[in-house]
Amino acid sequence: MNVEQLLETAAAMVAPGKGILAIDESTGTIGKRLDSVGLENTESHRIGYRDTLLTTPDLGEHISGAILYDETIRQNGKSGDSIVEIMNEAGIMPGIKVDTGAHPMAGFEGELITEGLDGLRARLKEYAELGAKFAKWRAVITINDENGTPTQANIEANCHALARYAALCQEAGIVPIVEPEVMMNGSHDIDTTYDVSELVLKTLFTHLYEQDVLLEGTILKPSMVVPGDKCPDQVSIEDVAEATVSCLMNSVPAALAGVVFLSGGQTEIQATEHLNEMNKLGPLPWPLSFSYGRALQASALKVWGSDPDKNISAAQQEVGHRARMNGFATLGEYNSNMEAS
Repeated sequence: MNVEQLLETAAAMVAPGKGILAIDESTGTIGKRLDSVGLENTESHRIGYRDTLLTTPDLGEHISGAILYDETIRQNGKSGDSIVEIMNEAGIMPGIKVDTGAHPMAGFEGELITEGLDGLRARLKEYAELGAKFAKWRAVITINDENGTPTQANIEANCHALARYAALCQEAGIVPIVEPEVMMNGSHDIDTTYDVSELVLKTLFTHLYEQDVLLEGTILKPSMVVPGDKCPDQVSIEDVAEATVSCLMNSVPAALAGVVFLSGGQTEIQATEHLNEMNKLGPLPWPLSFSYGRALQASALKVWGSDPDKNISAAQQEVGHRARMNGFATLGEYNSNMEAS
């Protein structure tokens, strides 16, 4: 383990005013995105869209790194240069999704377990050689009061996998992003989300400790503490920020390098507002930043997809704007008047 390298990379990932662009959708998932704008799921469209995002002028001012899918890290952009070269030139660190997806957990109806540990050491070695500086593994935790989920068994299994993955990443000189996503689908209230999130995080850090994972070289990618999307009692931006920060303070060791939130189905504006409000509650033990997918891309995808050949610049303006807005939010300096700029 190269501790100095891990610490340097982790610090750069959550540098002030910067966050991470998540463009690690699997071939099937990016297909759904492309279908939403009337485009066929072809390799040409997949690389064309991702190349458009990554070549956005000055994107590196607010984006420290981007999480790629296996296909993407091996591809060349429209310029003929490799995607990794394009990113390095822009000052954006390449990252890589390394899990193989969430699948039904045997014996636990309605719950998912993320797979991908088999052969991971060799894959990480290859990804490091391809230029990856960090990696991501997503676990899925489902709340359903009717069937009593999540179960402790599911939480333990997913957290153990996250810890084993993180240890293997650090062995390979790659910073792990550990992502325990507590899903917002359902009718549960914010208090239930808080309780489940706290249990998941405390379980996760117990497993990380047991697997001797260096927290200073690790990034957490959690959900925000929000009520379920079908909950009749939706709450304010301030309530979400206070609940999320409180949950982190009660669950996350100060030694952790940083926290980058997932947007989890929030709108672009909601994700920015929540992050900004949290950063106004500082000082905190760790940087609070973002690792957004749709909350950075939604507007850009819509613009680009309407005419991929002509609307590259317009789409880049959209993603560049959202990156700037979220960059301000990491400092607690965002306000809605900036949206007009």
